[in-house]
Amino acid sequence: MARPDRQPLRLGPRAERWFDLGLTGFLLLPVPVFALYGDLLPAALMLVQIAPLAARRRHPIAVFAVVAAASAAQALLHDEPLWSQLAFPIATYSVARFSTTAWSAAALGTGLVAAAVAAVVWLRGFDVEELTFMTFSAYFVPVSLFVLVAWALGTLGRVRQAYVDALVERGERLQHEAVQQAALAALEERQRIAREMHDVVAHGLTTIVVQAEGARAAATHDPALVVPTLATIASTGREAMAEMRRMLGLLRAEEAATTPQPRLADLATLVDEVRSAGTPVDLDLPDPDEPLSDGVALTAYRVVQESLTNVRKHAGRGARARVRLRFANDAVELEVLDDGRGAASSGDGSGLGLTGMRERVGSHGGDLHAGPAPGGGFRVCARIPR
Repeated sequence: MARPDRQPLRLGPRAERWFDLGLTGFLLLPVPVFALYGDLLPAALMLVQIAPLAARRRHPIAVFAVVAAASAAQALLHDEPLWSQLAFPIATYSVARFSTTAWSAAALGTGLVAAAVAAVVWLRGFDVEELTFMTFSAYFVPVSLFVLVAWALGTLGRVRQAYVDALVERGERLQHEAVQQAALAALEERQRIAREMHDVVAHGLTTIVVQAEGARAAATHDPALVVPTLATIASTGREAMAEMRRMLGLLRAEEAATTPQPRLADLATLVDEVRSAGTPVDLDLPDPDEPLSDGVALTAYRVVQESLTNVRKHAGRGARARVRLRFANDAVELEVLDDGRGAASSGDGSGLGLTGMRERVGSHGGDLHAGPAPGGGFRVCARIPR
């Protein structure tokens, strides 16, 4: 039983060339015999009919024209069948296989006409009474069948080759599209990781800097506050490093250990960290267990995280922040507002962190607005479709 994945035998360009030369040489074998015995006319006709077959793949129409003309000359000059008449169906096959549909049809019509002429020529020695439809058919049908079979085989080969070429072209196109999609996916993933790294590093380092400054200020007046402050710095640093290791592990190996992504329920922990760093925050979170997709929950968490990081970095000492989150029927609405000097120090809100937030929210079809708040401070407002 043949293997299902076994490929059919195919000749390469060099093997095809040698095959055509071998076929032509085999058909020319009787020519020297005719020439040696003095039959120069049959030998010449056979040579003209067979020799062009060596170029039948590269020039199928020209080869067919030469073979057909030599066959017509045979009908006029020599009334006996010749071995070289096998060249005509081979030439017909070559036109049907390697040329166009129009030339293939022309070759078929020429072959049928030639079969009829050959039948009449071979019957010229009979009496007029013997040249009937039955006797004509006895010669015409076998000869025309040779032409029809050769034409059909050549047409099937050409159609099959066109089908294979279309499949190859489609496969190459799909492969090219797959490479493009992979490149786009890799770019999108790099952008996502860049946003994640920015959120983690900015949040962790901001907390560490604020706590370190507070510890330095309290070291002179109240040394007892230094120990818990240093503990908070160490804890924040460990969490940031663990998060960075997790993301870098995803880049190194597909089976790297992962931890759950932050969700809305983790906002309380995030706010506690900010409060412990010295920034008062009011959190209005109705129901942190509201059913949301992981992507929407993570985006909301990162927007709040980045907004509070900007409060600590730009709002100044004594600034107070408020985080409000609402669940509409079709979206999650959140607002982070502070009363510090962030509007003056942040300009128009076009920093890298805000750009990352806009990209996150925009990837879900939402909107984010950031800018100075009426009466002072800075306001970030986002609406994320559920």
